[in-house]
Amino acid sequence: MKAWNFRVNSSPNEISKKLESALGTVNGFVFNLNQEKNNSISFRVRKRVLYVWYMAFQNWTIINGELLKTDTENKTDVVIVFNQHLLIRLIVFTHIFLGLFFLITIISGISSNASLYIVGGILLAIGTVLWVAVQNKFRKDIQKYKILISGILECEK
Repeated sequence: MKAWNFRVNSSPNEISKKLESALGTVNGFVFNLNQEKNNSISFRVRKRVLYVWYMAFQNWTIINGELLKTDTENKTDVVIVFNQHLLIRLIVFTHIFLGLFFLITIISGISSNASLYIVGGILLAIGTVLWVAVQNKFRKDIQKYKILISGILECEK
């Protein structure tokens, strides 16, 4: 989870309209907007996955944002939090925990099968490689989203 805060010289309603027009369903994004009572607007953006086999290539980053009206006139604080998709975290941790489970059963003496060494080692290695690759992709996706959003909103940092 990574947070990003900045200020924009527009009202929250204008910003939400800009974001919705730029990141709407036409451009392949899922954009949900929620108007709250205390002059704040929350939104959620993620990349739409049309086919199951696109999961490996798609953006696994989910954006949760909030537009907060400030005391000064016509300025808005934007708070954005980047999260990884639950499915990709589940895949990575499943590989790591299964690999550790097999290795722990061998070390504790519950099983003495030598093939469990290989299976546990392979699962642990796959989980570790997946974790590193997913973290690198997450950092790249955050940079892409920052460039996209700052281009849409023309923000002052």
